Amino acid sequence: MLVAERLWTAMQQQRWIWAALGVLMLWIALTALTARFSLHSLSGVAVSASFLLMPALGQMLVITTGRGNIDLSIPSVVTFSAYVTVVTAGSGPHGLWLPLGLVALASVGVGLFNAFLLLVLRIPAMIATLATGYVLATATLLVNARVGIFQRPPLLTYLATGRVGDLPVMLLIAFLVAILVGWLVSRAAYGKHLSAIGQNIVAARYAGVPVARSIAIAFTTSSLLAGFTGMLLAGYAGGAFLEMGTPYLLQSVGAVVLGGTLIAGGSASVLGTFFGAFLLVLVVTTMQIAGMPAGTQDILQGLIIICVLSVAGGRIRHRAT
Repeated sequence: MLVAERLWTAMQQQRWIWAALGVLMLWIALTALTARFSLHSLSGVAVSASFLLMPALGQMLVITTGRGNIDLSIPSVVTFSAYVTVVTAGSGPHGLWLPLGLVALASVGVGLFNAFLLLVLRIPAMIATLATGYVLATATLLVNARVGIFQRPPLLTYLATGRVGDLPVMLLIAFLVAILVGWLVSRAAYGKHLSAIGQNIVAARYAGVPVARSIAIAFTTSSLLAGFTGMLLAGYAGGAFLEMGTPYLLQSVGAVVLGGTLIAGGSASVLGTFFGAFLLVLVVTTMQIAGMPAGTQDILQGLIIICVLSVAGGRIRHRAT
């Protein structure tokens, strides 16, 4: 009984365990239900989860700032960056550097613009980032008119589709990004600042935390990760299309929430977001194997996220009382 209580306490404190258990259970269930799903199939899931993990980590930083902050411009940044890559990339060995610079510049600009709307004009984050997304969607339409044949740079092709042994290069990239963000959140002073802001922004200001700068960094990092995701997606798909970033609107939030990051802010879980991305992709894979329509898949994903938010909200209210 004592062991069970300790295990339960550990699972409450380390919220990422729930997502990890979900991945294990769903993988076992899929393996039992269909002979097509195996360790090799999990490699394909890992690639999809890796593309999701990068914008989800940026979303996690934004959500950790609290006050209901969510970056809704991520899908538009992903799509716009993919189009910029397609239009400006060259097939030579140096054909990646121009789109890389342009994507980085545009992504930083979007992140800073979002921060300006939030911090200076006092526009709520969801409205500000949604408006930014619409502006980017219009810019994407203009870029779309100039799309020709995509000359994929060899380096971009390798990063998006290559393998090191049995491991996809994209998985290694996502893993390295997760390690970097994990260090930023848990070891660097910035992570402590971010948690303080999410828990109580007024107290953080009185404690000398650079609130505006920390929030601006969170939004800029979110846009940067979304931009690089769009570039890699263009290399993986061999082109770009107008709805390329749409799935990341719901899934970037879903991976963060399923991973145990508090939607109220103040507590981030990089490891949980890692497993949350895998769990969400496995859920989508299960629904695709079951032959569910795309609309039904979106509804079920939304219901899962609502259930997790309800449980998390109940825990927060229980602790408050």
